[in-house]
Amino acid sequence: MEQNNGTEVTEFILLGFAGQHKSWHTLFILFLLIYVATLVGNIGMILLTKIDSCLHTPMYFFLQHLAFVDLCYASAITPKMLQNFVGTEKSISFIGCVVQLLVYGTFVTSDCYILAAMAVDRYVAICNPLRYTTVMSQKVCIQLLVGSYFMGFLNASVNTGFTFSLNFCKSNKINHFFCDEPPILTLSCSNIDFNIMLLTALVGFNLTFTVLVVIFSYVYILTAILKMSSAAGRKKAFSTCASHMTAVIIFYGTLSCMYLHHGTNKSQEEEKVASVFYGIMIPMLNPLIYSLRNQDVKEALKGIGKKCF
Repeated sequence: MEQNNGTEVTEFILLGFAGQHKSWHTLFILFLLIYVATLVGNIGMILLTKIDSCLHTPMYFFLQHLAFVDLCYASAITPKMLQNFVGTEKSISFIGCVVQLLVYGTFVTSDCYILAAMAVDRYVAICNPLRYTTVMSQKVCIQLLVGSYFMGFLNASVNTGFTFSLNFCKSNKINHFFCDEPPILTLSCSNIDFNIMLLTALVGFNLTFTVLVVIFSYVYILTAILKMSSAAGRKKAFSTCASHMTAVIIFYGTLSCMYLHHGTNKSQEEEKVASVFYGIMIPMLNPLIYSLRNQDVKEALKGIGKKCF
């Protein structure tokens, strides 16, 4: 990778947010609190699903890994962003940028597939309750989980490999707070048409496939719920699905806006805000969504609370 002066690019400069030098104290404290809440919430969710025997079901098996994935991709970008708020050096090494994009892309994509697997789990639980333990066996759950991580790594490795095989000669300043693919591509002096097509195709496929799985699952779920004669049964079914649907809508909505719309320079600050939302805010919100809207999780928390206090 060579710049126009012939020197090798060994690092990138992360420009962060416009005007962040004026309010870096506030931004640092804000994002530090969000990250601490993310760590506490997701680690707490992982421990809760492991400790409480009532949560040893396929649904909470996937929830445990959703928390792990959220924790990983938030940790891939937030610590470096916090460091750049307080440090004079806002650089990241070339290899560091590669690793950050690879790790981030792997776990964000895995998040999509785990959410889809959770939708399938809810479909089987509500539409085929008598066959639930047979269909959603431990083997099937592990296969779905391994497939989710595999698709995440495949998508991230392909995009990362093609991105960093380009020549960078325009600048080494990334107009973002982490190494994301769209702003990196703008620095290349190579033809990036194929990279943009590849990014759009892979992101489009992953989003379309997993969204369709979620939509079809919930169409059948909604049909089954409306056919229930018991009002209590309908309420319980809606309750178990509400938290998952809330997480799905928030995550897919912001991710689609970010990667399926490549804006101009005027929209780069808006894209950073979208990145903050799905890259930093959602990992913090998911544990809250599942703990506040899920009766099983609330009961487990009460049980742990009684034991401790």
